[in-house]
Amino acid sequence: MEFDFLEPLNDGILKFISSLSSQELGSKIVLHTQDQFPDISKINIAIVGVLEDRRNINMVNEVNLTTVRKKLYGMFPGNWDASIADLGDILAGDSVEDTYFAVKKVTSALIKNKVIPIVLGGSQDLTYALYRAYDDLEQMVNMVAVDNRFDFGKEDETVSANSYLTKIIIDEPNNLFNYCNIGYQTYYNSQEEIDLIEKLFFDAYRLGEISNKIALAEPVFRDADLVSIDLNSVKSSASGNSITFEPNGFNGKEICSLARYAGISDKVSSFGVFNHNSTAAEAPIIAQIVWYFIEGYHYRSKEYPFGSRTNYLKYIVPLEEEELVFYKSDKTERWWIEIPFETNGSNKLKRNTLLPCSYEEYLSACNQELPERWWKAQRKNAL
Repeated sequence: MEFDFLEPLNDGILKFISSLSSQELGSKIVLHTQDQFPDISKINIAIVGVLEDRRNINMVNEVNLTTVRKKLYGMFPGNWDASIADLGDILAGDSVEDTYFAVKKVTSALIKNKVIPIVLGGSQDLTYALYRAYDDLEQMVNMVAVDNRFDFGKEDETVSANSYLTKIIIDEPNNLFNYCNIGYQTYYNSQEEIDLIEKLFFDAYRLGEISNKIALAEPVFRDADLVSIDLNSVKSSASGNSITFEPNGFNGKEICSLARYAGISDKVSSFGVFNHNSTAAEAPIIAQIVWYFIEGYHYRSKEYPFGSRTNYLKYIVPLEEEELVFYKSDKTERWWIEIPFETNGSNKLKRNTLLPCSYEEYLSACNQELPERWWKAQRKNAL
């Protein structure tokens, strides 16, 4: 059984949780102990630790999530109705590939059961294992990485925390429909890598763009299936990371806002936080990122692709050579743009008939400016 890969929580964290008041989060979650395993059919969100970091040479401490769990479970929840479970940890396998296999099987089983896994690593190459979890679901995958680097590597290079994206792009089966990077820092990425992102019709937003207007990221998360956060995207003064010091990056408020956007998205079905050094200083920001993701989940609106377009206001914007169709939700006032395509039975086309967008993109279209994300999505649909 897939869940046999999971080790129960240790006595230290169980003792800590037992000391909490009934109002704190740790008293309100279901735990994997030596005596019981949570009933998957009764939970919405599952926290899974992965104690694997062999493919990140910058990590100097063994992965230990005890302090993160203590910080998270010592917090007070919001007015949440989601059922949350901590399924314990996946231990490092005899080889890194063994760990990938275990992560893939556990997270795939959770997603199939409509449970959202929150995966706490470990190194960010575990994102590859999360992506492979969708193989059995027979769907295309939209992936968002909050990262200061694109993590490209050479085609024949062993997958690592700094090269996993290449593996995702070239490996079969290729289920990746779109990749979006949020927060890249230009001096950490070669011009060839930036050009490749453009050539593949992927999306990328510089750190300054998002920091200046955090709401730019919301439509991106609304179309994501998998979200991976590299803690190195957060500046060290906010993350507590003094080992691989980062002078620039998102601050604590910004990274938590991004996590909340990911939680609010009706489509996000897996979420991970990676590349931390298991220090006590980093634990608070990791715990708060997870807290805000769960907070966002509570406010999911079950709109597109679940709702009917009859509940949307339709706006038609005529351009010189195109006619753009926008939809505005009368429930949340969020916007979508219709992507035209030729029906040919492709799953990727069916999943992208509506693309989340912003009100500003609608205004730009009214000024005869073609939205860049619309153009890229149409080009991908034509491939």
